[in-house]
Amino acid sequence: MQRDMDLIRKILFAIEEKYVDTWLPGSDVQIDGYDMKTIAYHCALLHDAGLIYDYKAQYAGDGLYFFGVGRLTWEGHELLDKIKSDTVWNKTKETIKSKGIPLVLDAVKEISSAIVTSMVKAAIQGI
Repeated sequence: MQRDMDLIRKILFAIEEKYVDTWLPGSDVQIDGYDMKTIAYHCALLHDAGLIYDYKAQYAGDGLYFFGVGRLTWEGHELLDKIKSDTVWNKTKETIKSKGIPLVLDAVKEISSAIVTSMVKAAIQGI
């Protein structure tokens, strides 16, 4: 299965919005246009990357039966705050594509940080 950075972003949004206590069941992380197996896979990737605190899955037979996630980590919140704006997200993806850079997490972090920094500098100059 290929990694989908747009789905990663949508999952981060869902966890930020719906996480309340100690656990968020996969049924609360449903994303239109994606099946449970794809969402669960991407949640596992988010956990591997240190962006969410916990990920657990249960299997029945030969398929995924249930999954759940923990809260966003500090790093997860930091990344989401950088890419929350559609303007920043789209510019990040456009920059990555136009420069021929792979759409990997480190590139998203670096480029979105540079875009946000540029926006902050422009805002400061306008004061």
